[in-house]
Amino acid sequence: MFTGLIEELGTVRGVRQAGRSLHLTVSARVVVQDAKLGDSIAVNGVCLTVVKFDGSSFTADVMPETYEKTALRHLTPGSPVNLERTMQAGGRFGGHMVQGHVDGVGTIVGVKADEIARLVTISAAPAVTRYVIPKGSIAIDGISLTVVSTDKDRFSVSLIPHTAAVTTLGRKQEGDLVNLEADVLGKYIEKFIAARFGEVPGAGTGAGPESGGLTTEFLARHGFMAGD
Repeated sequence: MFTGLIEELGTVRGVRQAGRSLHLTVSARVVVQDAKLGDSIAVNGVCLTVVKFDGSSFTADVMPETYEKTALRHLTPGSPVNLERTMQAGGRFGGHMVQGHVDGVGTIVGVKADEIARLVTISAAPAVTRYVIPKGSIAIDGISLTVVSTDKDRFSVSLIPHTAAVTTLGRKQEGDLVNLEADVLGKYIEKFIAARFGEVPGAGTGAGPESGGLTTEFLARHGFMAGD
């Protein structure tokens, strides 16, 4: 598990492609200090397994499932990437629970300054946005961020100057792709509701309570409130 607090910006040193698989080598300094074979490192929010390393880089394999479902396939030598090691037991939990399991790829559709902040708007599929709520958490290229606003097909986050300076998101512009991982707590809650009631309000539509997905009729029918 990760926390979404980026430890360093690495640089892609080499990409060897074979069909829908990649052999990815990343230059790094911090995350290789205590690396071991088989360790997990999040690369732009994607949990990858270290298969080779030295004092200045590590190598990981990207399998077809990861290749197809993430933006890693667009990396080229020289690309900057966000890096984070797995959370240590007893360490500070400064972000939120990030698994490194990407839900989908989003597209940056807006970037603007808001005094000291950088406001970034991202479009995404309903499979992702259904779990995005105002003031909730989301991982964007592995960065734990707080959602500012939402719509059915997009949402916005705000970057402080430090985050913009030390992560890839501060360099990205409209049209760039990003890996998205929604908060796992929302997925579990949805699963529990489906298991108990055989339905999920707003499932597959991106609808949340604010757009009518969770209605008083649904709550009354399942005993959460008195009906008429």
